[in-house]
Amino acid sequence: METGLGGKRVLVTGASGGIGSACARAFAAEGARVFLHYNTGRERVQSVAEELGGAPCFGADLTREDEVDALFERVVEELGGLDVCAAVAGSWPEQDVPAWQLSLDRWEETLRGNLTVTFLTARAFLREVERNGHGSLVLVGSTAGLFGEAGHADYAAAKSAVVHGLLLSLKNEIVRIAPLGRVNAVAPGWTESPMTRTTLTDPDLARRVTRTMPLRKVGKPEDVARQVVILASDELSGHVTGQVVTVAGGMEGRILHADAE
Repeated sequence: METGLGGKRVLVTGASGGIGSACARAFAAEGARVFLHYNTGRERVQSVAEELGGAPCFGADLTREDEVDALFERVVEELGGLDVCAAVAGSWPEQDVPAWQLSLDRWEETLRGNLTVTFLTARAFLREVERNGHGSLVLVGSTAGLFGEAGHADYAAAKSAVVHGLLLSLKNEIVRIAPLGRVNAVAPGWTESPMTRTTLTDPDLARRVTRTMPLRKVGKPEDVARQVVILASDELSGHVTGQVVTVAGGMEGRILHADAE
């Protein structure tokens, strides 16, 4: 099916990660002109850029306003404008810490690394939308923001804000500057990526986290990337906005499988 993304100018943030790099490949496969953002994963993103025939890339700490602005200036300079933004960048603190032991420093760092990063990215993209009158924004949340995640209340709170309050506000605001502008989100469940790979090598944990999923398997980055591309496409999702697509094997907030199964 034709996505209509051929020639579209696309920014993927967090393109050095598993989901981000899969998104970059998926957009490139549709003929889009892709710009890759990274923060600390320079070597990984350069490898992806070479794989995509020399796609431009730029490093920036998206918790900093000045670096976000510099990123978008570079994108517009390189691509001549911007049609789509996939806001993938985020961070998951691996250590399991219950709320009563959670430090304020970690709480604030996690919110900055997920909610603030997404807000600053969205704000910069919407400024481009205001200039050119069109655009599609796809946010990346998490099932933690839908069902909660014990030991990661900070991450769950940040991602919940992304896929609820922020998403639903932005989808109403974007049409003030672009009548057909759209904002949607994907909420991945457990997905193989550099952020989770060390955790998911524990077979007991992998078995536990899939007990709430009828499709009892861990997702692949490509599973998420395909949904990002679909939501970004005006051809496939032109009348879809303010929606959250959950990519988690049917995950529910209850146990579906006994350990013995």
